[in-house]
Amino acid sequence: MDHALEHHKTYIGRPASELPSPALVLSLPVMKKNIGRLHDDVEKMGLGFRPHVKTLKSLELTRMMLANGKYRSIVASTIPEIKGSLPLAAEGILDECLYGLPVYPSILPQLTALRSSLRILLLVDHVSQLSKLEKHSSSSQPWDVFIKLDVGSHRAGVAPQSDTLHALVRAAEASPAVNIYGFYCHANHSYAGRTRAEAEETLRIEWDSVISAAKLLPSDRHLVASVGATPTAHVVKSLRADAPGNIKLELHAGNFPCNDLQQVSTGVISMQDQAARVLADVVSVYPGARNEALLNAGVTSLSRETSPGFSGFGRVVGKEETWGVVRMSQEHGILGWIGEREAKNIEEEFSVGERAMVWCNHVCITAAAFFVYFVVDGDDIVRETWMPWKGW
Repeated sequence: MDHALEHHKTYIGRPASELPSPALVLSLPVMKKNIGRLHDDVEKMGLGFRPHVKTLKSLELTRMMLANGKYRSIVASTIPEIKGSLPLAAEGILDECLYGLPVYPSILPQLTALRSSLRILLLVDHVSQLSKLEKHSSSSQPWDVFIKLDVGSHRAGVAPQSDTLHALVRAAEASPAVNIYGFYCHANHSYAGRTRAEAEETLRIEWDSVISAAKLLPSDRHLVASVGATPTAHVVKSLRADAPGNIKLELHAGNFPCNDLQQVSTGVISMQDQAARVLADVVSVYPGARNEALLNAGVTSLSRETSPGFSGFGRVVGKEETWGVVRMSQEHGILGWIGEREAKNIEEEFSVGERAMVWCNHVCITAAAFFVYFVVDGDDIVRETWMPWKGW
């Protein structure tokens, strides 16, 4: 069994520096600050809020994102995420979950079983999905669906203002298996932006797309227009538009409690807004021409995700501008000089047995590698341990 999973509670009350490595360390004060800031923004804007639970996949963080029931809807992309959230439904603080992939036949039996405990919404972006639903016995009770729009990510969704979208809306309106709940887009490509202005422009495109799509239906139909990704969620206060009276605007985001180097790259948050670090051990150093150090954190703990604003696969906390993870293999991470000045001697910076904290490029992928999270206070003392929902 994983050592941290077997012994995690014994580390409560101890400094993060004493944790077994690699370890995922989460700052509770930073997460609370990040969540509170976004909650304040949606409250001031009068928006609905639907957090995505994909990042840390944990009961504790989901409760925080829902503000203990002030917000009552989530997005989840795996069955374990939905099942893991059911205790919140039993408590009466969670009402519904949107399954975050376009619906496909093999998932329907599991989603159908979950409908007895929680309202389940579906995404559709192709007319054939409607015919699959019509043939499935679960559709004797019609499914509420969002029509997914592709606003530039080219990952999932149908193009706004396209003939394909018009045909899909007509088919959904005629289908006995579904009710159109609203229109949904996710600007995943906003992660590649580098400035606040770019994030604001992407948010405007999201807004224009869902409102345009909603106008394909009668003006007396109550609909939800759901927009967001963490970069555009960070700038939601820039939105200056009124929705038609029949449309409720909703924001969704998932990464915002933790953030990461990808988010810092967008220019809308700072390095200090990151809540997640990976603790690793320096297991060897290589002075001279090579001038590198070896960490016990490689692909399986940091992932191979990259960031448009930061070269390599992670940066050393406190030395972000000079030292980073420049190469990796499965369990090995190579620390190298990434500074603009002449490189410092590796042995003056790192020694065997030293412990290093590393900012990760994409916390959603990094967190998936760990069986337990160590949650620390402002003094880096472990106060809680969280167990994520694993698998698909």
